[in-house]
Amino acid sequence: MENYEQFLEKVEDALTLADKKKDLNIFLSLEEEKIRSSAKKIADEMKTGNAGILAGKTVAIKDAIITKGTITTSGSQILKDFVPPYDATVVERLISNGALLFGKTNMDEFAMGSSNENSSFGPVKNPVNPEYVPGGSSGGSASAVAAGIVDMALGSDTGGSIRLPAAFCGVVGMKPTYGRVSRYGLIAFASSLDQIGPIAGNVSDAALLLKAIAGHDESDSTSSTAEVPDYPNLLESDVKGLKIGLPKEYYGEGCDKEILDRVNDLIESLRSKGAELIEVSLPHTEYSIATYYIIATAEASSNLERYDGMRYGFRGEGSELSEVYSSSRSKGFGEEVKRRIMLGTYVLSAGYYDAYYKKAQQARRLIRDDFLTAFKEVDLILAPTSPTTAFKFGDKMDDPLAMYLVDVYTTSLNLAGLPGISVPVGNSSEGLPIGVQLIGKPFEETELLQAAARVEELVSS
Repeated sequence: MENYEQFLEKVEDALTLADKKKDLNIFLSLEEEKIRSSAKKIADEMKTGNAGILAGKTVAIKDAIITKGTITTSGSQILKDFVPPYDATVVERLISNGALLFGKTNMDEFAMGSSNENSSFGPVKNPVNPEYVPGGSSGGSASAVAAGIVDMALGSDTGGSIRLPAAFCGVVGMKPTYGRVSRYGLIAFASSLDQIGPIAGNVSDAALLLKAIAGHDESDSTSSTAEVPDYPNLLESDVKGLKIGLPKEYYGEGCDKEILDRVNDLIESLRSKGAELIEVSLPHTEYSIATYYIIATAEASSNLERYDGMRYGFRGEGSELSEVYSSSRSKGFGEEVKRRIMLGTYVLSAGYYDAYYKKAQQARRLIRDDFLTAFKEVDLILAPTSPTTAFKFGDKMDDPLAMYLVDVYTTSLNLAGLPGISVPVGNSSEGLPIGVQLIGKPFEETELLQAAARVEELVSS
């Protein structure tokens, strides 16, 4: 644990750095005096030896996660002045473990986006190169870590929203198994897909943060009662004899050659250390994007119905109730959110439900079965996180389908409820980070973190 005086100095340095890098547009809320007073309280606990496992660590919070007394917008104008009366379960657990909450981070509106260009408060810029997107939707959280402002951050992942920004910004990002971390207090996008997870500068910090936030929560009926392992103290392992699957569907056309070259270099390094690399097939991968964007939009259209201007958030003008609803949503929601609400409403409507939503749920089961079949042969799966490195602002905004295809390697894990972690494996010839994704069996985050730690060692050696 850090010396408490060094910790207080670190907090001041972080506030100075956040101000210096404010052009990156990382934070939507940064309450400096509140941060200082919290840091003083944590320092006092460190003095007396009563501090938690996260004492000395600064943690940024994605703005989709409810924080008591601090404006929480989910990147949307419709919630621009919303101050929650309670904390999300993960926030309570961070505080009880001694973490210093360091600001609310910018994001794609309601977590809908792969580039952070859909935020109602302007896009976050990638700290590696500000001309490029940081990835979405947790772009602010990944950028806060990559810029060196905070030690770690919380993001949420509905179709790759932790792993993609982690890959684009060159940091570690993990989506835990669905149910491993409570969603109570996470502003919902698609409830059967959303999962909160850690973003950090290294695997060890990601493991520490996951330990702090994981575990059953009576406030979330979908949270698992499975025991939470001591992740940070279980990272030592050997890849010798480890069976790693290489899904042939992830290594074909559509993936940048430089990314494939870097992943193949890693494969050879793992093989030289005694790992067994085995080709596997996930035959329904080609349906993952279509399946995901039917289920996710359907759930979004239901979840976002609550934003009617009546109870909280922005209220539009109108003499009739229906006019207030229409005005509030028309002015409060951005274009991408409206697009997804309309798509979701369409696939749930009479006459189309069976053809789209029901069919997508059937395909979802087949996608999950593909993974479970592959896991009979292998311990975990290795693949690129993204088919491209970060792209320039505006490159894909006029083509929603091209933007959606950025998630081609990540959405299937959310559909199957599996854990996945993105680890940086170097940079492209343009100096842009490249991430590799490790995919694990349900609730086997320990094995995933162990393998990620070995990848981290191989890349840095």
